[in-house]
Amino acid sequence: MIASRPWLLLTHQLPARPSNARVRVWRRLQEVGAVAAGTSVYVLPHTDECRADFHCLRQDILSLGGEAAVFAAEPEDARDSRRLVAAFRRLREDDYRALNARARRLLPTRERHRRGTRSAGRRQTVQRLRDRFRQIERIDFFRARGRDSADAVIRTLERAFDQTSEAARRDAGSGLSTEYQNRCWITRPRPSIDRISSAWLIRRFIDPLATFAFAHKPADGDVPFDMPGIGFTHQDSMCTFETLVQAFSVRDPVVQRLARIVHDLDLKDARFGVPETGAIGHVIDGFRGLYADDHALLEQGISFFDAFAGSKTEVTR
Repeated sequence: MIASRPWLLLTHQLPARPSNARVRVWRRLQEVGAVAAGTSVYVLPHTDECRADFHCLRQDILSLGGEAAVFAAEPEDARDSRRLVAAFRRLREDDYRALNARARRLLPTRERHRRGTRSAGRRQTVQRLRDRFRQIERIDFFRARGRDSADAVIRTLERAFDQTSEAARRDAGSGLSTEYQNRCWITRPRPSIDRISSAWLIRRFIDPLATFAFAHKPADGDVPFDMPGIGFTHQDSMCTFETLVQAFSVRDPVVQRLARIVHDLDLKDARFGVPETGAIGHVIDGFRGLYADDHALLEQGISFFDAFAGSKTEVTR
């Protein structure tokens, strides 16, 4: 339960001229994340950063010939604070939702691969999305829903255009390396642990511009994985993830540990017994319950394994 809390309030009046003064102040209020609490009254949480933002706004208003005051206030009823928190969250949820939609329109597709996805213009667009995310995050005072989803989609785009990725540093003269670049990788619908982790491995170590599709039969030019009897799939006692690790000679220690986890979860033979195995299995099962769309499920899973790999890298440094 959110108790009554102090808030910062900005009250102001502006002269009729210059005519663009109101627009200028309104835009600045949006940038700092303020919520309207009445006519010409705006609210921010009571923090040092928010206080500095309001004082800068006050100076701007005074320079435009207006009047402004900043003060702290605490509602007598805690329900008023809860309503304000809900208002802040709704605004940021709307921001994250709009950003997520913009980012998803840029996700790689087969058609975009044919046209080429490495253009400087598209890369700049991805950077603008990241900048916008940071702006929203700065004024997301109460952890609104949608933050993680928007961040995951943008990180997917950044990986796709990251020319310093590990795959890009592989030996360009290797026929294996060049053959599997900028391809569409296809697998069966409703991916689970082996296919999700394999997609992460492909994006991170093999083909950073990979796109993924779901079908029971590959089309010409597709690279199948974890499909019965074709492409990169189970071999002998290896799951698909292990097959890819072997085929592309991935020797990263985190990947080697993850291969043991995926093996036990997929083949259910308890061969390795890595402590994190059960927890990772529950996370993937949770994603499968949350996401009915296979592409969304795959991207969330890829983001999860990015986080897992990052945490293990930090521990082993």
